[in-house]
Amino acid sequence: MENRLKNTLRFYLLATQLQDKIRTGWDKNHWNIQKERIESVSEHVYDTCILALAIDSEFETHLDMGKVMKMLVLHEIGEVLIGDITPFDHISPEEKKKREHEAILEVLGDLIKKDEYDSLLLEFDEHKTKESIFAYHCDKFDADLRAKIYQDRGYQKPLDRQENNVVFQSKKIQQMVSDGAQTAFDIWYEWDKQLYAEDETFSALLDFLKTVNTQEDFF
Repeated sequence: MENRLKNTLRFYLLATQLQDKIRTGWDKNHWNIQKERIESVSEHVYDTCILALAIDSEFETHLDMGKVMKMLVLHEIGEVLIGDITPFDHISPEEKKKREHEAILEVLGDLIKKDEYDSLLLEFDEHKTKESIFAYHCDKFDADLRAKIYQDRGYQKPLDRQENNVVFQSKKIQQMVSDGAQTAFDIWYEWDKQLYAEDETFSALLDFLKTVNTQEDFF
């Protein structure tokens, strides 16, 4: 009993530190969002769950949403120890995956359901099953959505004022600007649209998001 009590509180105390971890993509070395307080990892996790519930309500997902929710609630817990690593931080996908999995196991500790949760996170990373693909797309689309929210609320700098943005060191990003991207969200849109190419729902959401103002059109 004592070990179970200790494991419960240890996991809670570690995992909820995501409240204090900032989403790196919005910091001064990336998109440099001009807002007093930018999004935490914990807020991102909550937002992905809300997004999943909204989509499940409005579209016929035919998914095990309990499984999806577990994936979304757990998918960032490794960042408690290693922080939020973006694709532009000069860390290979293989190394990132290795660091994340080691951190995940450390945070899970000796939970009785440690293996179940680890298995769910491995499934999420592989995004081959229907639930893992949906959860993965929720994770990615939430970033697209947050980028549009920051832009619509005036927190995003113009593209010609991105001198310290490591994202702009990417040749792919430079090409997008050369091809006519005019806003930060244009870049997010172009970067992720192929990700949703075979998913009618997320493709439609991304296209719709591009046409609306999140600050003015819904409230």
